[in-house]
Amino acid sequence: MTISRRSFLKKTGLLAAGASVATLPFLTSCGSRERDIPPFGLQLYTLRDVMPDDPVTVLRELADMGYKQIESYEGPMGMFWGMENTEFRSLMDDLDMTIISSHANVFDDLERKVEEAAEIGMKYIVCPWIGPQDSMDDYRQIADQFNEIGEVANSAGIKFAYHNHEYTFEEMDGELPQDVLMERTDESLVEYQMDIYWFAAGNQDPAEWIRRYPGRFTSSHVKDIQNGDDHESVVLGTGSINFEELLPLAKENGMEYFIVEQEAYTNTTPMEAVQANAIYMQELMREW
Repeated sequence: MTISRRSFLKKTGLLAAGASVATLPFLTSCGSRERDIPPFGLQLYTLRDVMPDDPVTVLRELADMGYKQIESYEGPMGMFWGMENTEFRSLMDDLDMTIISSHANVFDDLERKVEEAAEIGMKYIVCPWIGPQDSMDDYRQIADQFNEIGEVANSAGIKFAYHNHEYTFEEMDGELPQDVLMERTDESLVEYQMDIYWFAAGNQDPAEWIRRYPGRFTSSHVKDIQNGDDHESVVLGTGSINFEELLPLAKENGMEYFIVEQEAYTNTTPMEAVQANAIYMQELMREW
């Protein structure tokens, strides 16, 4: 199955000037058609400029677009967008959606966060950022911390994962920090969320890493990258990453969750972008 750039752009109408969400394909039906398509999710940071105004309405629109899973993040309104964890879970149930995970500051008040997450059936709590470290020993110390965090999460009944950025692909002392983190952490305690965009931005082949560490990358951020030097985050299928080959390979090697994320927008709005990304994922996963 091949999704050409031309056919995708034609189908979404994404490049048409002034396109609105209402004119994009599947708007009224993508939540009900193709029920056999495997579920895919959205990292709500994609809608960081939209969600705070009316989280409930935005989530309803995402459900209508065909998103069955979400990943939250710990922003000013908290992981549950101003709601109690159980209230948020009820909303998810009403929308036939699932909150799979959330990015959070796992170095502060961890016990409360994992207990609230576990209470509503979340699968993961994810560390989204550690920042560039000064030495490889610093990365080793963080790996040891990750093992401890994983123990706390496991004790609460959920899992812990780390989400990469490009800085873990900057060689130090002849090693890559990403290798050190993965080799020093206990696979029963620490899993990894592959942000595909940041692998590409770090001049890494995500397929090679998936083969090198089968079963370790259990979730992903499906995020495309624009050709050129600016590395802009773009609508899926309009950048340079070959998701048609990569995602089935990832699935074969233990990846369970495919979470769309987009961080920048050109000639489109955030809601138009997530609609176009939903269409792309449906086309891609239809034959899985």
